[in-house]
Amino acid sequence: MLGTLSAGGVLGTLTACGHPASPTVPSLSGAPRQSGTGGGDAGPARKDKLHAAADCIRQHGIPTYQDPVLTSDGHVYTDARSLQDASEATLKAVETACAAQISAAQFQPDAQAPAPAAMVQAGVKAAQCLRANGLPNVKDPTSTTFFTPGHGFGLTQDELPAGGKQDPVVQRAFAACRSLLNEATRLSTLESLGHA
Repeated sequence: MLGTLSAGGVLGTLTACGHPASPTVPSLSGAPRQSGTGGGDAGPARKDKLHAAADCIRQHGIPTYQDPVLTSDGHVYTDARSLQDASEATLKAVETACAAQISAAQFQPDAQAPAPAAMVQAGVKAAQCLRANGLPNVKDPTSTTFFTPGHGFGLTQDELPAGGKQDPVVQRAFAACRSLLNEATRLSTLESLGHA
């Protein structure tokens, strides 16, 4: 549930210490943009276009990038985590080579659709547990709370004590809430998001 996210994307780059407090990310031009991707076409043609865009991203320097997940209501969940280790030069190469495929697929590689209800509920249970175990500033996530697929919701710096993740209180709270944190993380995987 807690981690540092630094993801770059073809149409925008996200860098943050922890997860951002709001669902906006800076784009390459520096202007903020909404991180959610709204519903749209959920047909097989769009799924094929998402696959083609992901193939292009893999072929141009990010071989671990997974195919985005398209839900039945047209929301797209992406593998933003694979983008985090890519160099700026690689991201620019992907942007140049894959812009047409990404546009045709109607998605942003580093953006996420809203968190599904089951994931939010699991995140709320985990947040309640963390508060009960010494982290009173942890907020309940909502559908618009930023998350990283496969890594769940994060904690912002203002939710942690001064010692950050290494603080003994944080370590004890994570140990006490491990099963709830694991469930929220499991529900954030691309496979789970595809069945939400």
